[in-house]
Amino acid sequence: MSEQSQSTFLTSEGYQRLEQELEHLRKVRRQEVARRLHAALAEGDLIENAELEDARNEQSFVEGRILMLQRMLGSAVIIEEEGPRETVGLGSRVIVTEGNGQREAYHIVGSAEADPTKGLISNASPLGHALMGRKVGETAEVNAPAGVLVFKIVEIQ
Repeated sequence: MSEQSQSTFLTSEGYQRLEQELEHLRKVRRQEVARRLHAALAEGDLIENAELEDARNEQSFVEGRILMLQRMLGSAVIIEEEGPRETVGLGSRVIVTEGNGQREAYHIVGSAEADPTKGLISNASPLGHALMGRKVGETAEVNAPAGVLVFKIVEIQ
């Protein structure tokens, strides 16, 4: 595996959000789950104790998420946001128009913090990948189920 595929690309804000989530899971959620497990064990009748099963599943989820966050933060590479640039890259804020001429704004981030509903798109997503390396005035084509979508780059911030 190459070093790049092992790295987790994050903005400084994304890194801070993941650190806060990790801290919350360690200090708050673990204790909440432990209390649920203790209460479920106190109910007795372990064979048909749905609360115990649910608490164990939640504990498994919390511990798995903690491990995942530790790995991501341990391999994090902070995306430097340098301001305006000539080509689209990680950390770029891009304004594009689609066929209808409506302007859309995207922030190119690593996959760990992508959230298309907030305009945060991964550099590995079809649109993010198509935009990477392009300049203002160029177009990027994305194959979608409805056909090929063409985005024109209006501005790179």
